Amino acid sequence: MPADLNPAQRHAVTTLRGPLLVLAGAGTGKTRVVTYRVAELIRTGTPPERILAVTFTNKAAAEMQQRIGKQLGKRLTQRPRTCTFHSHCVQVLRRHAEKLGLPARFTICDWSDQITIARGVLRDIRVSDTALKPQDLLSQISRWKCHGRTPADAAAQAAQDKEHLAAAGYRRYQQAMRNAGAVDFDDLLMYTEELFSRFPVTRREEAELFDHLLVDEYQDTNGSQYRIVKALARDHRNLCVVGDDDQSIYGWRGAEVEHILHFTRDWPDAVVVRLEENYRSTAAILEQANRLIAFNKTRHAKTLQPARPGGEKPRILQFKSETEEAQGVVEEIARLVGKPEWDPRDFAILFRTNEQPRAFETELRRAKLPYVLLGSTSFFDRKEVRDMLALLRLADHPRDELHLRRIINTPPRGLGPKTVERLLETAASSRQPLWNVLAEQAAGLDLPSAAQHGIRELVRVLRQFQAQFHQAAGGRGSLATLARQLIEQIGYEAEIRRLYDSPEEQATRWASVEEVVNALAAYEQNAESPRLTAFLDDLALSTRDFDNDKENQLRRNAVALLTVHSAKGLEFPHVYLVGMEEGILPHRRSVELEGAAIDEERRLCYVGITRAQERLTYTLARTRMKWGKPRETYASRFLYEIIGRPDDAPALAGHMDGPPPGRAAALKRRPGSQGRR
Repeated sequence: MPADLNPAQRHAVTTLRGPLLVLAGAGTGKTRVVTYRVAELIRTGTPPERILAVTFTNKAAAEMQQRIGKQLGKRLTQRPRTCTFHSHCVQVLRRHAEKLGLPARFTICDWSDQITIARGVLRDIRVSDTALKPQDLLSQISRWKCHGRTPADAAAQAAQDKEHLAAAGYRRYQQAMRNAGAVDFDDLLMYTEELFSRFPVTRREEAELFDHLLVDEYQDTNGSQYRIVKALARDHRNLCVVGDDDQSIYGWRGAEVEHILHFTRDWPDAVVVRLEENYRSTAAILEQANRLIAFNKTRHAKTLQPARPGGEKPRILQFKSETEEAQGVVEEIARLVGKPEWDPRDFAILFRTNEQPRAFETELRRAKLPYVLLGSTSFFDRKEVRDMLALLRLADHPRDELHLRRIINTPPRGLGPKTVERLLETAASSRQPLWNVLAEQAAGLDLPSAAQHGIRELVRVLRQFQAQFHQAAGGRGSLATLARQLIEQIGYEAEIRRLYDSPEEQATRWASVEEVVNALAAYEQNAESPRLTAFLDDLALSTRDFDNDKENQLRRNAVALLTVHSAKGLEFPHVYLVGMEEGILPHRRSVELEGAAIDEERRLCYVGITRAQERLTYTLARTRMKWGKPRETYASRFLYEIIGRPDDAPALAGHMDGPPPGRAAALKRRPGSQGRR
């Protein structure tokens, strides 16, 4: 047992049987506890392959696997299964898809594919963008799926006109997905939940594959994930969940903080361990974090204890406008970066809304300071990358209609819009997949000769490479080499030259194509039995894993500009928490709702505070532009909660001396024994 564990960490690591709740406060060494505990299970006799550790991002799963490997050395032939919820559900569904009427080789749709389908659905039911946007339809469908609601449930529960439209769209959307042999990310969870519910023997078979289940970031689970966890742990009851209700900030995407708050209700014999010793931030910063979060009524009682005493007291800076706010922050960063002890990467500017960074970007450019705006276009959203993945999907499974539509005339092969429409009509009328029409019926259709030639070539190439990829999966050939040959055969490099005039743009686009092949080669080197299907599944799951792009960008020596949501899990020596105003943090929508919505905004502010290691600065503007005119602002209620009563707040000058209208009663409430144990 390592000697560098504190008593609470040691308690969590050595509690190896039965349900266990580890409440891991910010900066308290959660990852160390998780990996040490898995290593301890293996040391005490649990076979590694009987341990399932589930988290929310591929990055977190890979880091967990790497740390466990370091703990145990290279002597193990088997490893614990560390994965995301979605990737585990993919494995389960690949084994049992036919029970639910799904093809075993179902396609996993990414966001762009979903938008395309949603747009077509809304067009079919004659709903305009003004009545319901495709992305709004998808958001509503996602909320229904997270709560396990079918299209029939949604239709029965719809109350308003917009909900009735969305319910009709949901039914058509699911039918379109079924017709295409495809699933989306929420389906992976919902279908797994349905599988376990409808087929008890299958649930038991899947649960019996493991003796221990560990769930990281448990406060972020949605309804489907919560029920899947219970289904997998119900029999052996060796369930360890790790998380922090004070950092539950993803309610907008289905996370339910009640799951971690009510864990001991679900598992009455659970052991609860609180990790409270913070190794990240100074005592001065933690004092304010603790004071703020104590205002939330419904939480597990815990107080972060600083391992680093003292520290500089956080500051509140006020500016006349958002422009001066950006100027003041950037001028200070530029001055500090001029000192030898600080680099640009040591500074982070955290904001609540996506409109806020514009002024900061302008000032950072003017000051010639390098910066990264996290959350920009993902690698997987680039056209050429999506084209390559569609092409590989078809080489793996030509009946994949979604991706066949994307690549059918890319690069151009004589199939104009009218020809494609004719082919789709033929497929619909004959109730055949589009691939069957191309491979078996196209020759009998009255199509232009160029289109006939293009179809024959496409069918030939895809059949050829499907056979070759299948052979390579059996150890006879290289997947990466075949991918490169496939790209050459379809002439994609010439397509890039046709689309883009600039040599620099052509080089950048072609480098992205090359990177897809590089990713396939890296996968092939590390996989025991490399298969194109498995690679494409991993990549499809990665398109929603924004941590990968975030990590790559943070390697640059640059000031980080990011939302507080994106900052979770990160830490910086200097943090500027900007726009501390009512309507921004807390957000306007939450101010209107009050109650639980404000509690989540307070947790978000708490997350922002606990990103700071050495120095924390809050900023706010006295006025902010609205439709071209400066409007007065009110200081965030959270600032008053952090520093005490309004009359203890000399830093909040002028019209901000008192709380905003209607907030006085809320600010009189003092944090006390409001936590729940």
